[in-house]
Amino acid sequence: MAKISADLVKQLREKTGSGIMDCKQALSECKGDLDKAVDFLRKKGLATAAKRARRAMTEGTIQSYIHMGGKLGVLVEVNCETDFVAKNDDFLDFAKNIAMHIAATNPLGIKPEDIPEEIITKEREIYRAQALEMGKPDNIVDKIAEGKLNKFVKDSCLLNQDYVRDPDITIGELLNDLISKIGENINIKRFVRFQLGE
Repeated sequence: MAKISADLVKQLREKTGSGIMDCKQALSECKGDLDKAVDFLRKKGLATAAKRARRAMTEGTIQSYIHMGGKLGVLVEVNCETDFVAKNDDFLDFAKNIAMHIAATNPLGIKPEDIPEEIITKEREIYRAQALEMGKPDNIVDKIAEGKLNKFVKDSCLLNQDYVRDPDITIGELLNDLISKIGENINIKRFVRFQLGE
């Protein structure tokens, strides 16, 4: 196997923010392929995030984002385990970027479970009516409605949304990458979005 160069490790560190040893291991496992090593580290980050999910989070930050000359604003609470991480620049940047993302996308909740059942029911009825209006047969109507409903839920839940600053990753993946990088459980707890006149 080819020796992993320090330059390649440096490139992977800059791309992922992971530690030197993690980068060396990823590049070694992926035979020096930088793109595969990034994926390797992301998968490892998911596993790390799952392990940390049960830890208590009593620290964090509340960040705001104001847009359109004060006509749109967001407050978001992001929690972590320690005050050390709560003051970390990467953590604070993440929270600020999440507030900006919420202003841009107007999610209905953080997770699918956060979307009220009455909204789900109403959307399902709309999609069924649209499919019936198009003259689709009854046995296809429910499949069409469920497909559109799944897309609606994906687009409406913060963690499922494509990140506005990098549409190749979701907010959930961005969060897991940060957990992997910082080594502590992090959670988007709640948010509120205000728009003048709404």
